Amino acid sequence: MKAIIFGVTGQDGSHLADLLLEKNYTVIGVSRRCSVDNTDRIKHLLNSDGFNLVQGDITDVFSVMNILKDNEDVDEIYNLAAQSHVKVSFSQPALTWDITGKGCLNILQSVVDLGLHSRFYQASSSEMFGKNFDECNDGKYQDENTKFMPQSPYAIAKCAAHYMTGLFREAYDVHASAGILFNHEGPRRGDTFVTRKITKWIGEYTNWRKKHSEYPVSIDIDSDYINVGSWKLQSNEIKSSFPKLRLGNLDASRDWGYAGDYVEAMWLMMQQDNPDDYVICTGETHTIKEFLDVAFEHINISDWSNYVVVDTEFYRPAEVEYLCGSSNKASEKLNWKPKTSFVELVKMMVDGDIKNENI
Repeated sequence: MKAIIFGVTGQDGSHLADLLLEKNYTVIGVSRRCSVDNTDRIKHLLNSDGFNLVQGDITDVFSVMNILKDNEDVDEIYNLAAQSHVKVSFSQPALTWDITGKGCLNILQSVVDLGLHSRFYQASSSEMFGKNFDECNDGKYQDENTKFMPQSPYAIAKCAAHYMTGLFREAYDVHASAGILFNHEGPRRGDTFVTRKITKWIGEYTNWRKKHSEYPVSIDIDSDYINVGSWKLQSNEIKSSFPKLRLGNLDASRDWGYAGDYVEAMWLMMQQDNPDDYVICTGETHTIKEFLDVAFEHINISDWSNYVVVDTEFYRPAEVEYLCGSSNKASEKLNWKPKTSFVELVKMMVDGDIKNENI
């Protein structure tokens, strides 16, 4: 089997490449040429048998077509490429549209024009739901029948790509499926996203705290006073020298899962006889405050309020307060369920960033 992954250097692309190589696929990873190295997440794959990294630009239909021409025997095509930062999409809407919206069309049109029989996966997003939700017995959730109400240029571009996927499925008989993925995180998440921003800060703070423990007497940075030899210092004198964690809306509630679990759902969609759309999620929702609770508790800090500052600079122009999905369809038809709990996910990310800061 042979697969092409557009957006292979991202969090999802790297996890998907790992999964497909484990299944003995030949994997062609597509990455846009960049003046700085952007292969950190796939460094372990660069010399692997069965993996080949090629340069390409999803916004350029000729680039896409040339890649597909060189790989006309490809069985599965995964489009994970996107400008995926929601807040950035407000300041760069045209770029977001070109990559996140138009890029999907470029792939689908190339598949049809070249007469390929490849199966296609489109990475859709829960951000498409925006402020819309359905009521069920257990509370509020979004599923495959929920209408979209996008609240950002990113979400609008994702909606366009999602509808285009459905159109090519119906009009041109392309085996095209879309996974409407709710927030999925992990140690490979970009550090500008709120979850990774939190855990990366904790990793840096933990490392900084260890360096300060090299005083003659053991130091508890989180106590009111610190004894250093014959000196007694207020702990805030030391705390103040380490920058606080600046975040936006702490009440935003999201359905957070582990990216490594979610790429398995992508692959399962490609194994179905009939293409379709599936919501992929955990069915649980947690606020950023709850994420902070688990993350700081993992390093034995029970009250994170002294370390976090709410900064309106990080608020979105149009906020989505609540997202929670139902993956019943994926469970029934794909036999897929998430394996990693919310607490396990947060601890995994904290441990990963503490380890990275100690390297």
